[in-house]
Amino acid sequence: MPNHPTLATLTADLAAGRTTARKLVDDCLAKIADKAGEGARVFIQADADGTIAAADAMDKLREVSAAPSPYAGIPVSIKDLFDVEGQVSRAGSLTLKDAPPAAKDAPVVARLRRAGFVVIGRTNMTEFAYSGLGINPHYGTPKNPWRRDIGYVPGGSSSGAAVSITDGMAYGALGTDTGGSCRIPAAYCGIVGYKPTARRVPLDGGIPLSVTLDSYGPIARSVGCCAVLDAVLTGEPIAQVVPRPVRGLRLAVPTTVMLDDLNPAVARAFERALDRLADAGALIDHIAVPEFGEVAALNVGGGFAAAESWAWHRALIAEKAELYDPRVLSRIRRGESLSAADYVDLLTIRRPIIAGFERRVAPYDALIAPTVAITPPVMADLADDAAYVKANMLSLRNCSLINILDGCAISLPCHREGEPPVGLMLAAAGGSDRRIFELAAAIEKIVRA
Repeated sequence: MPNHPTLATLTADLAAGRTTARKLVDDCLAKIADKAGEGARVFIQADADGTIAAADAMDKLREVSAAPSPYAGIPVSIKDLFDVEGQVSRAGSLTLKDAPPAAKDAPVVARLRRAGFVVIGRTNMTEFAYSGLGINPHYGTPKNPWRRDIGYVPGGSSSGAAVSITDGMAYGALGTDTGGSCRIPAAYCGIVGYKPTARRVPLDGGIPLSVTLDSYGPIARSVGCCAVLDAVLTGEPIAQVVPRPVRGLRLAVPTTVMLDDLNPAVARAFERALDRLADAGALIDHIAVPEFGEVAALNVGGGFAAAESWAWHRALIAEKAELYDPRVLSRIRRGESLSAADYVDLLTIRRPIIAGFERRVAPYDALIAPTVAITPPVMADLADDAAYVKANMLSLRNCSLINILDGCAISLPCHREGEPPVGLMLAAAGGSDRRIFELAAAIEKIVRA
């Protein structure tokens, strides 16, 4: 079996009898339990007994040709803010540790189970998903796989989700993306993360950050893996992604905001990726996207995330403020000063910005930009609040623009072996998900060549 199996290689091995669901689960559980590894920080809760029972059941179904899908028995991880029947949804917080267990699975979890995927455990995250760095003072912070001896952040908020993939503790991960929380940890950890058009995936059964901006998406090893998981999460038929020919693709590099203040390693990797795509026949234009500049008006006072998170948290804060991560609490509290009129203004301002963005990008197959402006910061360097705020804003900046403009986007690794991890983002207007997967399937090998 390859060092980094994909869902495609795993289904082939399962079908051929080269492996079993039980073996896949046992291997993942062993890595989670390894005291020399990151398992204790990656998983807030691992369900060994339930996972083993589910794997054994899938093996028996496969023996009689009754498996629910080719993916039956493959272990996946679930971010801690999703409801899993019989488990407590903590959202990486101490404030909810005594909450009652969920009465039923969230729809996205139920869909994964119906396809036969095995839920191996709940992954760590930034408390209540409110940061792009992935730091959690309550349950520990998983270390980035790159130069683990130094201790770089994994990216957030789906930190444990990404490291569960890089460290072979799961083969697919369910995360969320409100301002980049699937794409940022994927970029920082050198894997693939997808933010779908928000309306395609039901949000029931998840603890919200911003009901306007939240979307639920996959993190995995490859574009093909993410496409399979996306189809399951949306309830769409699983179909093989056929890569689009790169020659003749029209790709737009936005010169507004997204290229500002790039780390030199990010700039080099991005320019190298553009050169490779141009050599392969892609047509690349650099264009202004003034709508990106207009988004700043929506973020005054914290924007949708502050307003909507305050609405959800205000009673919990009144009771348990001292249990919150202070950095998360301060961001939520910004919503306290926003009025109903301020919120209506946000909704009113957003609509024409989205419409302008969609008109501007319509002539192109996709936008292409660095997923994150910087490489992963060192955890120890973020003890200072000012350094934390700067790193967090630069981590979130590029990705969050796509959420605010109701788009869809994928992050692909584009760095060379031995270089700091860098993500390449392909993005488009909402509803372009299938096209993004077809483009990404064609591009992913070119940009890593």
